[in-house]
This record gives sequence, structure tokens and C-alpha cells, in this order.
Amino acid sequence: MIFGEMPLNESAGAILAHAVKHRDGMFKKGRVLTRDDIVLLEAAGVARVFAARLEPGDVPEDEAAAAVAAVLGGEGTLAQAPFTGRANLYASCRGLALVDAARVTALNRLDESLTLATVPPFASVDGREMVATVKVIPFAVPRRVLDDALAIIAERPLVQVRSFREKRVGLIITRLPQTKPALLLKSEEAMRERVSSLGGALSAVAVVAHDIASVAEAIAGQLAAGAELVLVFGASAIVDRGDVIPMALHRAGGQVVHLGMPVDPGNLMMFGALGPVPVIGVPSCARSPKLNGFDWVLARVMADVPVSALDIMDMGAGGLLAEIPTRPAPREGKARVQRAPRVAAVVLAAGQSSRMGENKLLAELGGQPMIRRTVAAIRQAVDLAVVVTGRDAGMIGHALEGLPVRLVHNSEFAQGLSTSLRAGVAALPPDTDAVLIALGDMPLVDAQTVRRLIAAYNPAEHRSICVPVFGGRRGNPVLWGRQHFEALQSMSGDAGARSLLDALADESVEVGMPDDAVLTDVDTPEALARLRSAHSTGN
Repeated sequence: MIFGEMPLNESAGAILAHAVKHRDGMFKKGRVLTRDDIVLLEAAGVARVFAARLEPGDVPEDEAAAAVAAVLGGEGTLAQAPFTGRANLYASCRGLALVDAARVTALNRLDESLTLATVPPFASVDGREMVATVKVIPFAVPRRVLDDALAIIAERPLVQVRSFREKRVGLIITRLPQTKPALLLKSEEAMRERVSSLGGALSAVAVVAHDIASVAEAIAGQLAAGAELVLVFGASAIVDRGDVIPMALHRAGGQVVHLGMPVDPGNLMMFGALGPVPVIGVPSCARSPKLNGFDWVLARVMADVPVSALDIMDMGAGGLLAEIPTRPAPREGKARVQRAPRVAAVVLAAGQSSRMGENKLLAELGGQPMIRRTVAAIRQAVDLAVVVTGRDAGMIGHALEGLPVRLVHNSEFAQGLSTSLRAGVAALPPDTDAVLIALGDMPLVDAQTVRRLIAAYNPAEHRSICVPVFGGRRGNPVLWGRQHFEALQSMSGDAGARSLLDALADESVEVGMPDDAVLTDVDTPEALARLRSAHSTGN
């Protein structure tokens, strides 16, 4: 790759490295300069630009990031489309992140151009939470580096998310003569909260005397009742394999796998098993909602991740939890994490089709109504689709039968596009992060187009409005962040949301598209005929 300052008249096809102003606005970093761009920059008095030009053997940043992300994740993960050399991997369920740290390190040591960051191994993650991000540092990766990275991953994913299971958990609480009832209740509440937060449930709770015979009988009783995990919360800490709880497990027919752990708080935990059922001696620190070593072991067990004595002994690096003042307690919620945005689509299907003479949305294309083709493609890439109807609402609804969409009727559709926009945005759930405003007469827009827009969305980096572009021309659909919902609902007339883009230029990003689907709508019979002809010939 050639990178540096170059004469403007030699920069056609190069990738702009720094934003440059022109009389009509600004070209942002990452734009591939065209001849028309150069004309605008020349008119603005620009003579030289910093840019990059790819050479044979270079893999463009998005292509390289996508290639790694496509094979990086395994069970319980979902890769996002790339943007500016970054492709994120998200958890598709709540569970435990399994990270092959050695191979992550090997990949990062290949070359400075390609990086991979993940959550810590065995981190508990929520659905939609980011678990890894691939980032290409320059505008391209050497082919040999990409090939080596793919060879490291091969057919064994580097990141997985093992979902927490709905286990039946038996709890045994022991008591001494001096044990207060309030302490017993606190022990039960702490375990119930921890287990339920990981998807399980306490199936039975037994309070017994703190002696070997009573605890052994209780352990056997929990297994007989169908417990898939047994927790023993002792009235006194476990300090030796000859103590009450380890000896009770032995008498019941089980074994102690490991006593103690190099994690503080949590040192005095016992991990054992009776047949296939894990039995954990809970340390007294687990009465507090604060994180402790028992939580690490419990999360693995609830996700059906095997735990060995070596696994526990290897927890020491990073195990000094008491010295982390910002550590969030379970009741206080997790620290802020990056999540996949919740994106809804508002498909505008209420127009009058005045230039068509008939409702164009019901016209057939490829054997199905145009509106169904459009909505079905968009729905694949978003969490929710709201279709705003007006004219021929019943027929539009019939055309969409069987699709997972919500219909919202706009009785004021004749007063302009903005009325449908308001109706659609008003119907969105309160947890919606962004909305895709789409037109019902753009049947060539596919799910991948929508995913590219979602990948570009990042309000923290002032990319809260994502606009598709082809050949230097802006198209549709456009993705709008939640902070703009009020402005969208204040629109009037038939101009749509376009008038907002100029006013919010600092919040918008142009997202390059591979074809003109984002520019192709159907407003006339001639346009429909051309589209049908192209579709029938496969072009």
C-alpha cells in the first residue's frame, strides 16, 4: 500500500486519509476519490491530499475484517457487517464467553495491520453484548497476513458463548446452635439471586444441622429429588478436607475435586462431585452480593463448562478481586458494555402512487407484490419492522400476510410523507436505539445493505445518521439514531426527512454501497417495466 501526501490531480481512485473541505461540504476520511470529487476540491483551492492507494496483494480493510469475523466466532455468536475496517462479534444469547487466549495472542502477533480484541475468557455476557472486535489499522492488510490469520483460526472458532442452562439447583444450608434465623434467610436469598441470574432455579432448600451425617443425608436427598447442581452453604467455613462438608460429600459417595482457590474473596470454596452432579461448598463471602471466586465457578457450571482442579488453580492471575474498587456487585448491575443496537425499520407504504395510476406497491415483481419483497428483505436485518399503510391498507396488509411485521395505519396519509413518518416513529418500542426509514417501492434493497448501515452506526463517534451512497449519490434507506426521533416526528409536508440531513451533517456518515439498489425506486410505469425487464434477465 502506498500512503502519503499526493498531488490532487493524481489522486483519483485513492482513499482519502484525512477529511477535506470543499464548497458544498466535506469529504470524510475513507472516501475513495472520484474525478468529480477532484473537481470540487480543485474549486476549493486544494492542491494536495493525504491518501492511500492499494497495491497488488493488499486486501481492503472491510474485506479483510469481514473474512476474519466470518470464521472467528462459534456457538452463541453473531458477526456484524464491517465498516471502516472494523467487524464486531456479538453474543446471541446470555452465557459464558469461551476465548482461546493463546490463539488470540498468536493472531495479534502476526502483523500490526490486523488486531483482535475480546472480552476476558469466561466472562459472563448478555445477549447482544459485544464479545470481540476485529480492527484493521491501515486501509488494507497484506494478503499473506490475512491468510496466516485464517490459518490460525482454521475450523476452530476463537470465541464462543456457551449459554447458561435452566438447571435445577438444590441448596443445603447448615446451622449451629448459635446460628441466627436471619443469617439462614440471607444465605438462601444470596444463592437464589445468583442462581436465577444465570438462568437456573432453586428446586429445593434444606436447612440441616452442621454435622457430617446430616449433610451427607441432605446431599443424597437433593440428588434423589433431581438436582443437577448441589450447593452447600455451611454455618462454618471449610478449612480442611477433613472438615464437615468435604467429609459429608465423601460419605454420600462423592469426591472433593479441589479445596480452596487462589481468588480473594472466595478462597475457602470447595468443588466436588457426586457422579455427574457438581457439589460446591459455598464460601461465606457469597452472602454478599459482591463478586467472588464462587461466582466464577458457578458460572462455568451453569453453562456446562467442565471445571477441573487445574482450572481452579489457574484462576490466581487476576484473582485479587478485593482490590478492584470499581467492581460492580450483581445487585448494582454490570459495568457499561457495548451492545448491538436494537434497530427497527419503518417502511413507508401509505403513498398515493399518483404517477403510477395504480398502487405500485401491489405490482408484482418476481412473482410477489413489490411491498412484500421490500419488507421481507429488510426484516431479515432488523429487530422489528413497522409498515405504515394509507391507501389500500387492507390490500397491503394482505400482501404482507405471514411476515413478522407490525402494521400501523396512517389516516392522514394524503397530507404528505411526514405524517407517515410520524406515525411510524411513534409506534416504536421505547428500547429502540435506531430506526431505518425505508420506502416501500425500493425492492432491490437487500438485507446486506441494511446490515452495512447498522455496522456504520456509532453515536459515540458522531455516526448517528447513516446514509447509503452509490456513485457519489445519496440514496435510501437511511438509519437514524434515537436522539433524532423527536426531530423526525416534527417534520411536516411531503419532503420527508431529507431536510434534516444538511442541518445534522456533523452526525451523519456516508456508507458506500456496491450497487445502485439504494437509488432505485419505482415512481412510473416505465420504471416498473425496466425493473421487471432487468429482473427477468437476471441483471
